[in-house]
Amino acid sequence: MSRDLRYLILADGSFAPEHSKTANACIRYTPQHVVGVIDRAQAGRTAQQVLGFGGDIPVVATLEEGLARGANAVLIGIAPPGGQLPESWVALLARAIEHGLDIWSGLHSFVGDVPALAALAKTHHVEIHDLRRPPPTLRVANGRVRGVSATVVLTVGTDCNIGKMTTQLQLLGALRERGIRTNFAATGQTGILIEGRGISVDAVVADFIAGASEQLVLECAEDADLVLVEGQGSIIHPSYSGVTYGLLHGALPHAQVMCAQPSRTAINRCDWVAIPPLVDFIRLSEAAAAPLRPAPVIAIALNTYDLNDEAARRAVDTVQRETGLPTTDPVRIDVAPVVDAIAAFHASRPRE
Repeated sequence: MSRDLRYLILADGSFAPEHSKTANACIRYTPQHVVGVIDRAQAGRTAQQVLGFGGDIPVVATLEEGLARGANAVLIGIAPPGGQLPESWVALLARAIEHGLDIWSGLHSFVGDVPALAALAKTHHVEIHDLRRPPPTLRVANGRVRGVSATVVLTVGTDCNIGKMTTQLQLLGALRERGIRTNFAATGQTGILIEGRGISVDAVVADFIAGASEQLVLECAEDADLVLVEGQGSIIHPSYSGVTYGLLHGALPHAQVMCAQPSRTAINRCDWVAIPPLVDFIRLSEAAAAPLRPAPVIAIALNTYDLNDEAARRAVDTVQRETGLPTTDPVRIDVAPVVDAIAAFHASRPRE
Protein backbone atom coordinates (compact mmCIF):
# COMPACT_ATOMS: atom_id res chain seq x y z
CA MET A 1 0.00 0.00 0.00
CA SER A 2 1.68 3.16 -1.25
CA ARG A 3 0.03 5.72 0.96
CA ASP A 4 -1.84 6.18 4.21
CA LEU A 5 -5.25 4.87 3.24
CA ARG A 6 -8.33 6.68 4.52
CA TYR A 7 -11.32 4.59 3.51
CA LEU A 8 -14.84 5.77 2.97
CA ILE A 9 -16.70 2.47 3.20
CA LEU A 10 -19.65 1.92 0.87
CA ALA A 11 -22.32 -0.17 2.62
CA ASP A 12 -25.45 1.65 1.49
CA GLY A 13 -28.60 -0.02 2.78
CA SER A 14 -26.77 -2.90 4.48
CA PHE A 15 -24.56 -1.56 7.27
CA ALA A 16 -25.38 -3.92 10.14
CA PRO A 17 -23.74 -6.60 12.33
CA GLU A 18 -24.58 -9.49 9.99
CA HIS A 19 -24.82 -7.84 6.57
CA SER A 20 -21.58 -5.88 6.04
CA LYS A 21 -18.77 -8.33 6.79
CA THR A 22 -15.99 -6.47 5.00
CA ALA A 23 -16.99 -3.12 6.46
CA ASN A 24 -17.27 -4.55 9.95
CA ALA A 25 -13.91 -6.31 9.89
CA CYS A 26 -12.14 -3.24 8.54
CA ILE A 27 -13.69 -1.13 11.30
CA ARG A 28 -12.78 -3.68 13.98
CA TYR A 29 -9.20 -4.40 12.91
CA THR A 30 -8.04 -1.30 11.00
CA PRO A 31 -10.17 1.58 12.39
CA GLN A 32 -7.29 4.01 11.86
CA HIS A 33 -7.90 3.72 8.11
CA VAL A 34 -11.66 4.43 8.18
CA VAL A 35 -13.05 7.98 7.95
CA GLY A 36 -16.70 7.06 7.52
CA VAL A 37 -19.35 4.69 6.18
CA ILE A 38 -21.90 5.52 3.47
CA ASP A 39 -25.35 4.21 4.36
CA ARG A 40 -28.32 6.50 3.88
CA ALA A 41 -30.48 4.33 6.18
CA GLN A 42 -28.07 4.72 9.13
CA ALA A 43 -26.77 8.24 8.39
CA GLY A 44 -26.23 10.38 11.46
CA ARG A 45 -25.25 7.45 13.67
CA THR A 46 -21.80 6.11 14.53
CA ALA A 47 -20.22 2.72 13.92
CA GLN A 48 -20.41 2.11 17.67
CA GLN A 49 -24.16 2.66 17.66
CA VAL A 50 -24.70 0.36 14.67
CA LEU A 51 -22.20 -2.43 15.38
CA GLY A 52 -21.37 -2.16 19.06
CA PHE A 53 -17.75 -1.25 18.22
CA GLY A 54 -15.92 1.26 16.04
CA GLY A 55 -16.19 4.30 18.28
CA ASP A 56 -17.20 7.56 16.68
CA ILE A 57 -16.58 6.60 13.05
CA PRO A 58 -19.50 8.41 11.41
CA VAL A 59 -22.16 7.01 9.10
CA VAL A 60 -22.85 9.49 6.30
CA ALA A 61 -25.37 9.71 3.49
CA THR A 62 -23.23 10.92 0.58
CA LEU A 63 -19.84 10.65 -1.05
CA GLU A 64 -19.36 14.38 -0.58
CA GLU A 65 -19.60 14.05 3.20
CA GLY A 66 -16.89 11.42 3.08
CA LEU A 67 -14.67 13.61 0.91
CA ALA A 68 -15.02 16.37 3.48
CA ARG A 69 -13.59 13.98 6.07
CA GLY A 70 -10.44 13.41 4.05
CA ALA A 71 -11.18 10.11 2.33
CA ASN A 72 -8.68 9.04 -0.32
CA ALA A 73 -10.20 5.63 -1.13
CA VAL A 74 -13.60 3.97 -1.38
CA LEU A 75 -13.92 0.47 0.03
CA ILE A 76 -16.92 -1.59 -1.02
CA GLY A 77 -17.89 -2.98 2.36
CA ILE A 78 -20.72 -5.36 1.52
CA ALA A 79 -21.25 -8.24 -0.86
CA PRO A 80 -24.65 -8.15 -2.58
CA PRO A 81 -26.12 -11.54 -3.55
CA GLY A 82 -23.79 -13.18 -6.07
CA GLY A 83 -21.09 -10.59 -5.42
CA GLN A 84 -22.21 -8.45 -8.37
CA LEU A 85 -21.69 -4.72 -8.69
CA PRO A 86 -25.06 -2.95 -8.42
CA GLU A 87 -25.66 -0.68 -11.38
CA SER A 88 -26.63 2.14 -9.03
CA TRP A 89 -23.11 2.14 -7.56
CA VAL A 90 -21.32 2.68 -10.87
CA ALA A 91 -22.12 6.39 -10.93
CA LEU A 92 -20.98 6.82 -7.31
CA LEU A 93 -17.70 5.03 -8.00
CA ALA A 94 -17.20 7.15 -11.11
CA ARG A 95 -17.59 10.33 -9.04
CA ALA A 96 -15.15 8.94 -6.47
CA ILE A 97 -12.57 8.24 -9.16
CA GLU A 98 -13.03 11.74 -10.60
CA HIS A 99 -12.16 13.06 -7.13
CA GLY A 100 -8.97 10.98 -7.12
CA LEU A 101 -10.10 8.21 -4.79
CA ASP A 102 -8.71 4.71 -5.21
CA ILE A 103 -11.26 1.88 -5.29
CA TRP A 104 -10.97 -1.28 -3.18
CA SER A 105 -13.48 -4.03 -3.89
CA GLY A 106 -14.06 -7.61 -2.84
CA LEU A 107 -16.92 -8.27 -5.25
CA HIS A 108 -16.97 -11.23 -7.62
CA SER A 109 -17.58 -8.83 -10.50
CA PHE A 110 -14.36 -6.87 -10.89
CA VAL A 111 -14.62 -3.08 -10.82
CA GLY A 112 -11.52 -2.88 -12.98
CA ASP A 113 -13.36 -4.75 -15.73
CA VAL A 114 -16.08 -2.09 -16.05
CA PRO A 115 -14.85 -0.19 -19.13
CA ALA A 116 -16.10 3.23 -18.08
CA LEU A 117 -14.55 2.96 -14.61
CA ALA A 118 -11.28 1.55 -15.93
CA ALA A 119 -11.01 4.43 -18.41
CA LEU A 120 -11.74 7.00 -15.71
CA ALA A 121 -9.17 5.44 -13.40
CA LYS A 122 -6.53 5.68 -16.11
CA THR A 123 -7.38 9.30 -16.82
CA HIS A 124 -7.28 10.32 -13.16
CA HIS A 125 -4.31 8.11 -12.22
CA VAL A 126 -6.41 6.16 -9.75
CA GLU A 127 -5.84 2.54 -8.75
CA ILE A 128 -8.61 -0.07 -8.69
CA HIS A 129 -7.90 -3.02 -6.39
CA ASP A 130 -10.09 -6.07 -7.02
CA LEU A 131 -9.27 -8.18 -3.98
CA ARG A 132 -10.95 -11.29 -5.34
CA ARG A 133 -8.96 -11.40 -8.56
CA PRO A 134 -6.98 -14.69 -8.40
CA PRO A 135 -3.31 -15.03 -9.33
CA PRO A 136 -2.79 -15.68 -13.05
CA THR A 137 -1.18 -19.09 -12.48
CA LEU A 138 -2.16 -21.73 -9.94
CA ARG A 139 -1.40 -25.41 -9.59
CA VAL A 140 -3.70 -28.23 -8.63
CA ALA A 141 -3.12 -29.58 -5.12
CA ASN A 142 -1.03 -32.67 -4.61
CA GLY A 143 -0.42 -32.78 -0.87
CA ARG A 144 2.65 -30.55 -0.78
CA VAL A 145 1.58 -29.25 2.65
CA ARG A 146 2.60 -32.62 4.06
CA GLY A 147 6.19 -31.51 3.67
CA VAL A 148 6.02 -28.44 5.94
CA SER A 149 6.88 -28.61 9.62
CA ALA A 150 4.52 -25.83 10.71
CA THR A 151 1.30 -26.74 12.50
CA VAL A 152 -1.73 -25.85 10.36
CA VAL A 153 -5.01 -24.91 12.06
CA LEU A 154 -8.16 -24.28 10.01
CA THR A 155 -11.34 -22.61 11.23
CA VAL A 156 -14.45 -24.42 10.04
CA GLY A 157 -18.06 -23.49 10.61
CA THR A 158 -21.62 -24.65 10.70
CA ASP A 159 -22.56 -21.90 8.22
CA CYS A 160 -21.23 -18.88 6.34
CA ASN A 161 -20.62 -15.53 8.06
CA ILE A 162 -20.32 -17.10 11.47
CA GLY A 163 -16.88 -16.00 12.69
CA LYS A 164 -14.20 -18.09 10.95
CA MET A 165 -12.08 -15.13 9.87
CA THR A 166 -12.70 -13.13 13.04
CA THR A 167 -11.68 -16.06 15.22
CA GLN A 168 -8.36 -16.42 13.40
CA LEU A 169 -7.63 -12.70 13.62
CA GLN A 170 -8.38 -12.76 17.34
CA LEU A 171 -6.04 -15.74 17.72
CA LEU A 172 -3.23 -14.28 15.63
CA GLY A 173 -2.08 -11.57 18.03
CA ALA A 174 -2.63 -13.72 21.12
CA LEU A 175 -0.52 -16.58 19.77
CA ARG A 176 2.25 -14.20 18.75
CA GLU A 177 2.21 -12.77 22.26
CA ARG A 178 2.86 -16.30 23.49
CA GLY A 179 6.07 -16.27 21.45
CA ILE A 180 4.78 -18.65 18.75
CA ARG A 181 5.76 -17.58 15.23
CA THR A 182 2.31 -17.44 13.66
CA ASN A 183 1.04 -16.40 10.23
CA PHE A 184 -2.50 -15.87 8.96
CA ALA A 185 -3.50 -17.36 5.60
CA ALA A 186 -6.25 -15.11 4.24
CA THR A 187 -8.63 -16.96 1.92
CA GLY A 188 -11.33 -14.31 1.43
CA GLN A 189 -11.47 -10.70 0.32
CA THR A 190 -11.83 -9.27 3.81
CA GLY A 191 -8.95 -11.24 5.24
CA ILE A 192 -6.79 -10.17 2.30
CA LEU A 193 -7.69 -6.53 2.93
CA ILE A 194 -6.61 -6.77 6.57
CA GLU A 195 -3.58 -9.04 6.15
CA GLY A 196 -2.30 -7.44 2.94
CA ARG A 197 -1.89 -10.76 1.11
CA GLY A 198 -3.81 -13.93 0.34
CA ILE A 199 -6.01 -15.57 -2.29
CA SER A 200 -9.79 -15.39 -2.38
CA VAL A 201 -10.40 -19.09 -2.94
CA ASP A 202 -14.07 -18.67 -3.83
CA ALA A 203 -13.01 -16.77 -6.97
CA VAL A 204 -10.69 -19.53 -8.16
CA VAL A 205 -11.68 -22.06 -10.87
CA ALA A 206 -12.94 -25.15 -9.04
CA ASP A 207 -10.06 -27.44 -10.01
CA PHE A 208 -7.58 -25.02 -8.44
CA ILE A 209 -9.30 -24.19 -5.12
CA ALA A 210 -7.32 -26.81 -3.24
CA GLY A 211 -4.16 -25.77 -5.08
CA ALA A 212 -4.64 -22.14 -4.09
CA SER A 213 -5.16 -23.20 -0.48
CA GLU A 214 -2.04 -25.34 -0.62
CA GLN A 215 -0.01 -22.46 -2.07
CA LEU A 216 -1.14 -20.11 0.71
CA VAL A 217 -0.15 -22.53 3.45
CA LEU A 218 3.24 -23.17 1.86
CA GLU A 219 3.93 -19.43 1.63
CA CYS A 220 2.81 -18.75 5.20
CA ALA A 221 4.84 -21.67 6.56
CA GLU A 222 8.10 -20.29 5.17
CA ASP A 223 8.61 -18.04 8.19
CA ALA A 224 6.17 -19.43 10.77
CA ASP A 225 5.80 -22.40 13.09
CA LEU A 226 2.01 -22.11 13.13
CA VAL A 227 -0.32 -21.23 10.26
CA LEU A 228 -3.88 -20.09 10.92
CA VAL A 229 -6.00 -20.70 7.82
CA GLU A 230 -9.17 -18.68 7.35
CA GLY A 231 -12.07 -21.05 6.72
CA GLN A 232 -14.86 -20.51 4.20
CA GLY A 233 -18.44 -21.74 3.89
CA SER A 234 -19.62 -24.96 5.48
CA ILE A 235 -19.48 -28.62 4.50
CA ILE A 236 -23.30 -28.72 4.50
CA HIS A 237 -23.90 -25.42 2.70
CA PRO A 238 -25.83 -26.11 -0.53
CA SER A 239 -24.17 -23.15 -2.25
CA TYR A 240 -20.60 -23.05 -0.94
CA SER A 241 -19.58 -26.50 0.24
CA GLY A 242 -17.34 -26.92 -2.81
CA VAL A 243 -15.10 -24.11 -1.57
CA THR A 244 -15.14 -25.56 1.95
CA TYR A 245 -13.96 -28.98 0.82
CA GLY A 246 -11.35 -27.55 -1.53
CA LEU A 247 -9.91 -25.49 1.29
CA LEU A 248 -10.00 -28.39 3.75
CA HIS A 249 -8.24 -30.78 1.37
CA GLY A 250 -5.74 -28.26 0.03
CA ALA A 251 -4.68 -26.75 3.37
CA LEU A 252 -4.45 -30.21 5.02
CA PRO A 253 -4.85 -28.86 8.57
CA HIS A 254 -3.51 -30.73 11.56
CA ALA A 255 -6.40 -29.42 13.65
CA GLN A 256 -9.71 -27.59 13.29
CA VAL A 257 -11.44 -24.93 15.36
CA MET A 258 -15.22 -25.13 15.01
CA CYS A 259 -17.16 -21.85 14.72
CA ALA A 260 -20.88 -21.77 15.46
CA GLN A 261 -23.69 -19.42 16.41
CA PRO A 262 -25.88 -20.90 19.17
CA SER A 263 -29.03 -19.14 17.98
CA ARG A 264 -28.68 -20.32 14.38
CA THR A 265 -30.49 -23.60 13.71
CA ALA A 266 -30.52 -23.63 9.90
CA ILE A 267 -28.34 -22.36 7.06
CA ASN A 268 -28.98 -18.67 6.43
CA ARG A 269 -31.28 -18.17 3.43
CA CYS A 270 -31.62 -21.96 3.16
CA ASP A 271 -33.98 -22.73 6.01
CA TRP A 272 -34.60 -26.19 4.60
CA VAL A 273 -31.05 -27.18 5.63
CA ALA A 274 -31.04 -27.78 9.38
CA ILE A 275 -27.72 -27.45 11.19
CA PRO A 276 -27.03 -30.73 13.04
CA PRO A 277 -26.23 -30.75 16.77
CA LEU A 278 -22.69 -29.52 17.28
CA VAL A 279 -21.40 -32.90 18.48
CA ASP A 280 -22.62 -34.46 15.23
CA PHE A 281 -21.27 -31.63 13.12
CA ILE A 282 -17.81 -32.04 14.67
CA ARG A 283 -17.84 -35.70 13.68
CA LEU A 284 -18.83 -34.75 10.11
CA SER A 285 -16.01 -32.23 9.81
CA GLU A 286 -13.41 -34.59 11.22
CA ALA A 287 -14.60 -37.34 8.88
CA ALA A 288 -14.29 -35.00 5.88
CA ALA A 289 -10.62 -34.36 6.67
CA ALA A 290 -9.60 -37.82 7.87
CA PRO A 291 -8.88 -39.62 4.55
CA LEU A 292 -6.17 -37.06 3.66
CA ARG A 293 -4.93 -36.12 7.14
CA PRO A 294 -6.60 -36.59 10.53
CA ALA A 295 -7.57 -33.15 11.84
CA PRO A 296 -9.41 -33.23 15.15
CA VAL A 297 -11.58 -30.34 16.28
CA ILE A 298 -9.68 -29.07 19.32
CA ALA A 299 -11.75 -26.03 20.37
CA ILE A 300 -14.99 -24.19 19.67
CA ALA A 301 -15.48 -20.48 18.98
CA LEU A 302 -19.02 -19.23 19.42
CA ASN A 303 -20.58 -16.11 17.92
CA THR A 304 -22.97 -14.85 20.61
CA TYR A 305 -23.41 -11.27 19.41
CA ASP A 306 -27.21 -11.60 19.38
CA LEU A 307 -27.47 -12.95 22.95
CA ASN A 308 -27.40 -11.03 26.20
CA ASP A 309 -24.47 -11.57 28.55
CA GLU A 310 -26.16 -14.19 30.67
CA ALA A 311 -27.38 -16.17 27.67
CA ALA A 312 -23.94 -15.97 26.05
CA ARG A 313 -22.21 -17.37 29.12
CA ARG A 314 -24.84 -20.08 29.37
CA ALA A 315 -24.34 -21.03 25.72
CA VAL A 316 -20.58 -21.32 26.22
CA ASP A 317 -21.02 -23.53 29.29
CA THR A 318 -23.58 -25.73 27.52
CA VAL A 319 -21.44 -26.30 24.44
CA GLN A 320 -18.34 -27.01 26.50
CA ARG A 321 -20.26 -29.54 28.59
CA GLU A 322 -21.83 -31.24 25.57
CA THR A 323 -18.64 -31.46 23.49
CA GLY A 324 -15.98 -31.70 26.17
CA LEU A 325 -13.94 -29.12 24.22
CA PRO A 326 -12.60 -25.69 25.24
CA THR A 327 -15.30 -23.20 24.26
CA THR A 328 -15.56 -19.42 24.27
CA ASP A 329 -16.71 -16.38 22.34
CA PRO A 330 -13.27 -15.08 21.26
CA VAL A 331 -14.50 -11.52 20.74
CA ARG A 332 -17.01 -11.00 23.49
CA ILE A 333 -15.56 -13.10 26.30
CA ASP A 334 -11.95 -14.28 25.99
CA VAL A 335 -9.87 -15.86 23.26
CA ALA A 336 -7.59 -17.58 25.80
CA PRO A 337 -9.34 -21.00 25.90
CA VAL A 338 -8.82 -21.46 22.16
CA VAL A 339 -5.27 -20.08 22.34
CA ASP A 340 -4.47 -22.55 25.12
CA ALA A 341 -5.88 -25.44 23.09
CA ILE A 342 -3.88 -24.53 19.98
CA ALA A 343 -0.66 -23.90 21.91
CA ALA A 344 -0.97 -27.26 23.68
CA PHE A 345 -1.74 -29.08 20.42
CA HIS A 346 1.17 -27.37 18.67
CA ALA A 347 3.61 -28.28 21.45
CA SER A 348 2.55 -31.92 21.64
CA ARG A 349 1.99 -32.68 17.95
CA PRO A 350 4.30 -35.41 16.64
CA ARG A 351 6.44 -34.02 13.83
CA GLU A 352 6.22 -35.98 10.59
